[in-house]
Amino acid sequence: MDRRSLIAAGLAASIIVDRAGAQTPPPVSLKGQLPGLPQPSETIDLWPKGAPGTPAKALTEKVDERSTDSLITDRAVYGITRPRMAAFRPDRPNGAAVMITPGGGFRWVVVDKEGYEMARWLSARGFTAFVLFYRLPGEGWASGPDTSLADAQRAMRLIRHRSKDYAIDPERVAAMGFSAGGHVCADLSTRFAAKVYEPVDAADQHSAKPHSAAPVYPVVSMDPAIAHAGSRTLLLGANPTPEMEAAHSPDRNVPADAPPHFLLHAEDDDTVPVDNTLRLHAALRAKKVPVEMHLFANGGHGFGLRKTLGKPVESWPELWRAWSRTIGLA
Repeated sequence: MDRRSLIAAGLAASIIVDRAGAQTPPPVSLKGQLPGLPQPSETIDLWPKGAPGTPAKALTEKVDERSTDSLITDRAVYGITRPRMAAFRPDRPNGAAVMITPGGGFRWVVVDKEGYEMARWLSARGFTAFVLFYRLPGEGWASGPDTSLADAQRAMRLIRHRSKDYAIDPERVAAMGFSAGGHVCADLSTRFAAKVYEPVDAADQHSAKPHSAAPVYPVVSMDPAIAHAGSRTLLLGANPTPEMEAAHSPDRNVPADAPPHFLLHAEDDDTVPVDNTLRLHAALRAKKVPVEMHLFANGGHGFGLRKTLGKPVESWPELWRAWSRTIGLA
């Protein structure tokens, strides 16, 4: 690298640091940064004056490293008090963005397997990716079961508000979520117009409706017959009323103007029954909302990208990408 290139690279790095300097950094693995893996270029805090409805019992953000492989990180974050997005900028932006909501059963947010790995895949193909560290509804926030939705709505609006900073078309911002994060994604795609927090600045003038939504092996229904029990309890409490179950089951709240959906599930999922996706598919079709669904015989739960190798379900990201072209996202 010659002297001019070195100076330019240093200047670019300083701009990124300055832009992100006042923001909460992403969690750090105890293994440090693994070589060869792109890391988020910056983070964006959602709430300039702090998240609303602080729990009575103070929370401390913690990171559990669950991987025993020295070359793979598998972090789970909980006690999130400063919800934020980690941004992955592509070298050649295609003008589209995807907001990712990782899973974790509402116990925590899974950073790597259903967050950073998907963000790297997307950014390598021109999409600007934002991994959302959302607050967990079972940790005492005043907004209760709407806590994660409030963060998702605010994040979608912030992406649109800052679209010029990222070379993004504000009309082409999609949502993608996995497992419990799939519930956050589906909740956003069906209740994007619900008022779940008070506006805080100009960003809240934007719509929270995603261009399109891709809930992947999602928690959807709060019906005890098919609900993921742990997610249901952390979202609604131990003894929710039928009205609460209905209000927080995305399949029962699909509006006629819901965005196009891409649904994906493995039929041998023994954690979140495939019936969750089937009910959402039926509800979308009943409202004549464009929907594409892919069911795989094998895959289990939580496959993301890393657990698909050698299986037919390995094709799912390219299926989503091909679908995204048909709806004008890519």
